[in-house]
Amino acid sequence: MCDEKFMTAALELAREAAADGEVPVGCVVVDTRGEIIGRGRNRREKNKTASAHAELEAIDEAGRALGDWRLDGCALYVTLEPCPMCAGAIINSRLSKLVYGAREPVSGACGSVLNLFMEYGNAAAVTGGVLEPECRAVMEEFFAKRRACGDAENGV
Repeated sequence: MCDEKFMTAALELAREAAADGEVPVGCVVVDTRGEIIGRGRNRREKNKTASAHAELEAIDEAGRALGDWRLDGCALYVTLEPCPMCAGAIINSRLSKLVYGAREPVSGACGSVLNLFMEYGNAAAVTGGVLEPECRAVMEEFFAKRRACGDAENGV
């Protein structure tokens, strides 16, 4: 039940991103007490930078909350399977658990295209498919609206 609760919080952030014209990816980091200590959503368009991904924002906020870059014992929940950049940040921040919603067939780094988590001994335990239909629906709705408006040049 906890995985669904935290994925629901990430979905709220994904919907905020979509409302702001960003690809709808949301993310939360949860500490060992079960408290959300980091939140993030895509802001690539707003910040005009390729690195403004939900996972990086949430990891940075969690590190500030703990006063450390090491997030041992913490879990990250994200609505879309992380890309290689975000997977690297998850591994390097020493998160213990990664939970994602929808698979990412274009750049997913947890098994869809490649699996960086199998390459590292200290990588987070990975669970995919949590609230997958809801996470996929947010993405599909966002891109359907963009196609209808003729504004589909920006992908995930």
